[in-house]
Amino acid sequence: MTYIRRETDGDREAVHALQTAAFKSAPHASGGEADLVDALRGTAAWAPQFSLVAEVDGEIAGHALSTYGTVDGRPVLGLGPIGVDPARHGQGIGSALMHASIGAADASGEPAIILLGDPGYYGRFGFVPASDHGIAPEHPEWGPYFQIRVLSAWGEGLRGTFAYPPAFSEFG
Repeated sequence: MTYIRRETDGDREAVHALQTAAFKSAPHASGGEADLVDALRGTAAWAPQFSLVAEVDGEIAGHALSTYGTVDGRPVLGLGPIGVDPARHGQGIGSALMHASIGAADASGEPAIILLGDPGYYGRFGFVPASDHGIAPEHPEWGPYFQIRVLSAWGEGLRGTFAYPPAFSEFG
């Protein structure tokens, strides 16, 4: 059984190892995802309630992180990286982390979650092109891979360009 919970200080090494393994051979990965997670801790973008781990049989099998970026200066969550132990792919761990991340953000009154990823995968969680809601990417070439999931607190007044936290430029 998969159990989703908040990351604790004692999980840091396991999360780093997991993110390293998860992105080692992933297409479009920078190779710096584990270092990115470490760099985000302790910054203004960090929100510990949105760093979630998936446990299976007492072992960390997945990790999803949402941190605060901005849309024209207003804080908005950006999801990623999200990684699953390659030996456990296909067991629903990534889906469980996605549902938990969306639920945590919605329950906390966040207006939306933004991510950069495969529309074919993330569309099943309600993500659509961010441009459909007036949100532009920092890099126009991201095109349809730049997506948004609006939540209960969404307001049509939230429009502009999304900027990831500075650590993404270095490690992402």
